[in-house]
Amino acid sequence: MLLLPDPVGMTENDPNFVTALARGLALLRCYQPGDTLLGNREFVKRTGLPKATVNRLASTLVALGYLRYDAALGKYGLDAGVLALGYAYLASSGLIALARPHMVAFAQQYGVSISLGKRDRLEMVYLESIRSHAGSSLVLGVGSRLSLLSSSMGRAYLAAMPELRREALLRDYAQAYPEQWAAEGETVRRAIQTAVELGYAGSFREWHPAVHACAVAFRVAGEDDPYVMSCSASYQSRSEADFDAQLAPALGAMVGRLGTLALR
Repeated sequence: MLLLPDPVGMTENDPNFVTALARGLALLRCYQPGDTLLGNREFVKRTGLPKATVNRLASTLVALGYLRYDAALGKYGLDAGVLALGYAYLASSGLIALARPHMVAFAQQYGVSISLGKRDRLEMVYLESIRSHAGSSLVLGVGSRLSLLSSSMGRAYLAAMPELRREALLRDYAQAYPEQWAAEGETVRRAIQTAVELGYAGSFREWHPAVHACAVAFRVAGEDDPYVMSCSASYQSRSEADFDAQLAPALGAMVGRLGTLALR
């Protein structure tokens, strides 16, 4: 269900909340990596909205250039309007431009993949990703989404949240994904507590069976929500001890420099 209120923003009961706009954006959020075309049936299933509402919203988004309609298949695909919004965000982000050379140097020095991300609802999204040839064989790029629970990036984000906001996020996650929460909830709580104590979060073959990773959250001036930087490698090339002793401290030092530079 994609229409869950965001616990760190306004809710549907807020007088400034525009439900029609939220529903239109929920349709755009239905698209996941690998999705090319979606029909009304998929929209209804992923949003919980009535079919008639979905049809009106989709038609409006087509008229505005955010969706395109394939008449032969009766389905919709993302159109250039969405790309324009995403590109405008990436191009306007001074932090991404500032971070990129530091990320390249880090990936080359330590032979890992390194990524910058932020939270989007109940997932983490890559804003930039640099992959070294010696790093993980798992290829993820800008726009890739990761689990808020099992990824080091998600755990670092949760550990950086004030307790009340963190608990609100976890409640929403448990409501949206009850089976996953039942299986992973206690493990995640322990991992968050460890991340709070250590200053970084780890995920060692938990998010992906072939990947070891760690992540550090940091804030920049003028933005309330933290960014997260993560580094990852094949579990065969980098042990958990390597992350604890070398990679996590180096990553923490790098984001500390970035945070200072971004304040200038």
